[in-house]
Amino acid sequence: MPARAAVTRPVGTVTRGTTNPNRLRRMDRWIAAVHGAELRRADDPLAVDLGYGAAPWTAVELLTRLRAVAPRARVVGVEIDPARVAAAEPYAREGLAFRHGGFEIPLPGPPLLVRAANVLRQYDEAEVAAVWRRLCARLAPAGPHSRGGLLVEGTCDEIGRRHVWVALGPEGPRTVTFATRLGSLDRPSDLAERLPKALIHRNVPGEPVHAFLRDFDRAWAAAAPYASYGARQRWAHAVRDLTADWPVTDGPARWRQGEVTVRWEALAPRDLPGL
Repeated sequence: MPARAAVTRPVGTVTRGTTNPNRLRRMDRWIAAVHGAELRRADDPLAVDLGYGAAPWTAVELLTRLRAVAPRARVVGVEIDPARVAAAEPYAREGLAFRHGGFEIPLPGPPLLVRAANVLRQYDEAEVAAVWRRLCARLAPAGPHSRGGLLVEGTCDEIGRRHVWVALGPEGPRTVTFATRLGSLDRPSDLAERLPKALIHRNVPGEPVHAFLRDFDRAWAAAAPYASYGARQRWAHAVRDLTADWPVTDGPARWRQGEVTVRWEALAPRDLPGL
């Protein structure tokens, strides 16, 4: 009698799975802008929506947004709850599929993009480094004309007004991006409640992310005279002031979207194991 094939359990635990249409639009917009060229050049521009939740809206939207910049892109939604995979199957179509799995990413080839939004938020801080390493190891490797795959891991509010995410490549963390609907913002430190798991417990004196948000609030206050020209102008001037002391990696085109991206090394926790 032939041996029965071993069954591999997905890596991870079931999370709440709450989601809403357009919740991740700011993150998707940034991915399309900074990673679209990599997706266009790739022979197989494969993206993974990891932990898409109880409804497949974010995977459906990711495919639409990526194809606007990379027409051959395809998306696989990966969920650890088999009931959620079954519920998503009616939405599968050309370029969009759903799989049961977890952090192991049960696909035969390496993806060029893994988006994991609002997933690690529900894990312990001590688990972040191991999950990051596992996911980065699954990314498409760098090559002569490519930086390799991209992991975007972060958190947003329920209707997508405020996001903070970390971008990682095969080599590890690269940048941290803060993004917001500017009309809803009182001060930049309002984004602290949406820091990803690696940073949310580090918004305390002595930690780099706390110093960054403190300086951002000061720059925002100093830019108050520009508020009469609109929140975008105030944000852009505040970010421009930040560049004197912080390694901001983007420019005015992204700032006008209510974003700012900073090198990971400037905000990394001082003593988080493995990071």
